[in-house]
Amino acid sequence: MDVLDDALRSLRIGGSLLLREIYGVPWALAVPDSSDLATLLDASKGVRMVAFHLVEFGHCMIETNSGQAHHLKAGEMAICFSGEAHRLSQGGSAEVQPIESLLAGGPNMQRPDAGSVSDQTDLLCGVFLLSHTEFNPLYSALPSVMHASLSRAGELNNLSGVARLMAEEIDRRSLGGGYVVERLLEVLCAETIRSHVENVSQDETSWLRGIKDPIIGKALAAFHERPGDNWSVKCLADRVAMSPSRFAARFTESLGDSPMSYVTKWRMSLACRDLTTSKRSVDKVAENVGYENSAAFSRAFRKHVGASPAAWRAKATALPSKHSDRPNELPGPRSVREG
Repeated sequence: MDVLDDALRSLRIGGSLLLREIYGVPWALAVPDSSDLATLLDASKGVRMVAFHLVEFGHCMIETNSGQAHHLKAGEMAICFSGEAHRLSQGGSAEVQPIESLLAGGPNMQRPDAGSVSDQTDLLCGVFLLSHTEFNPLYSALPSVMHASLSRAGELNNLSGVARLMAEEIDRRSLGGGYVVERLLEVLCAETIRSHVENVSQDETSWLRGIKDPIIGKALAAFHERPGDNWSVKCLADRVAMSPSRFAARFTESLGDSPMSYVTKWRMSLACRDLTTSKRSVDKVAENVGYENSAAFSRAFRKHVGASPAAWRAKATALPSKHSDRPNELPGPRSVREG
C-alpha cells in the first residue's frame, strides 16, 4: 500500500481553468476565499475550492489576507490550500479588480498598453477541487500557500512537462481539449504535492515526514491497507519489530499525533466518504472501518465530527450532486479568457 496514493485518491482531485489573462503594470486582482469562490462557481456540495495561479510570463506578488506574501516568477505557481482570500499584483497604486468581474464576462481593465511587453504579466488562474478533506492527513499537512517551481529538479518532479502539455492543449483548441486539460490539471495538482513531499524536511513534524520514515511509513502502509482490522499500538509496533513504547514515541515524534489518534482520524475520513458516496447502512460502515458495533462507532463519530453518522449523512446528501460520477467537477465547461 502506497500511503500517499491512498490519501491522494481520497481527495478525488478535480480541476478547472478560470482565466488566462495579460496584465500591465500596475495591476491588482482580488480572489475571494474558498467558500465564496465555491458559491460564485456553483460548485457541488462538500467540495473544497483551492485557487491556483501560474505565471507564464513576467512576475507578480501574491498576498493573503493573513499577511503571507510570495513573489512568483515565470514558471512558478502558488496554490492556496488554506482557502484564504488573497490578492495578486504587480506595481503599486493599482485599482484592485475583483476576479468576479472577469468571470462574469467583464473586460480586463488592466491590460498592458501596446508595445509594453517587458512590463506585462501573463497569468493562468484556476481551481483545484478537493473532496473529503475532513481528517485527511495529507491535506492537513499541506502549507497554507504552496509556492512551487515548475523547473525545480527532483526525482518525482514532472511539473514542467505537465504544464507544457496543458498550455499546448489550451492553444490547440481541438475537440475534446477541455476534457484533456481537466485531466492534466488533476496531474498538475498531484505532481505539485509529490514535489513538495519529496522536498519536505526530515526535521519537520508532520504526516509527510512520517510517510517517508522507513519504520513509521511501513506501519502506516500496513494500517492503510487494512484499516478495518483490529489495530492497536502493539499490532502496529509488531509490524515493524519494535516495542510498543519505542514505536509510539517515534510515531508521535514524526507525525505529532499518537498512533491510535491517527487510526481513529483516518477511519473517520473513510466513514465520511462512505456515508456520502454509498447507501450502506451505518452498521456496515462501522464494520468496514473497524468498529464491532454501531454504538461505539456512533460515539467516536459524534466526538470527532460533531454529529451522528445518520445526521451527518442527511446533511451531506441533502442536495443531489450535479455530477454523480465525478462530484468534484464544476458544472459545464468554463472557457479560458485569452489575453
